[in-house]
Amino acid sequence: MQECLINAHEELKRVDHLIYVSLKYTRTIDVIKNIVDRFISAYDCFILAMLTKLKEEGKIDEFPESPIEKANLVKEKYPEQIVQENIEIYLLYRKIAKAKSTSSQEYRRHVTMTATLADGTVIQVDIDKIYEYYKKAKEFFEMVKKLGGTGD
Repeated sequence: MQECLINAHEELKRVDHLIYVSLKYTRTIDVIKNIVDRFISAYDCFILAMLTKLKEEGKIDEFPESPIEKANLVKEKYPEQIVQENIEIYLLYRKIAKAKSTSSQEYRRHVTMTATLADGTVIQVDIDKIYEYYKKAKEFFEMVKKLGGTGD
């Protein structure tokens, strides 16, 4: 579990750099796409850490194969609101990453990536939304860290 938490922390550091350095100076949707990909990697690590904890406690025998099945198992085993919200965000990130996207306001403060999901839903991701997602990811990381018994 500790290795998963270390990997998640490294991914969050990369997200931090992308937000506060790359996005600040290069306001393109390519940077936003990179941030979404890094969020997905971080959440994969969070989920793996949580599943590892469940396995150590004997609450599950093995991990599912697909990332979505893993996420749904975590949702099922952890009823806390923060877990439910963050797993939904993770599933949304995965949909956004696969969606067709367009850009608007590139090279400006209000750079926006507009993703059209497979079901036709249109999601707009801008700098403010990225900050909000980052804050939630950091809160979730702290919760997962406490779950693993490392509150430092």
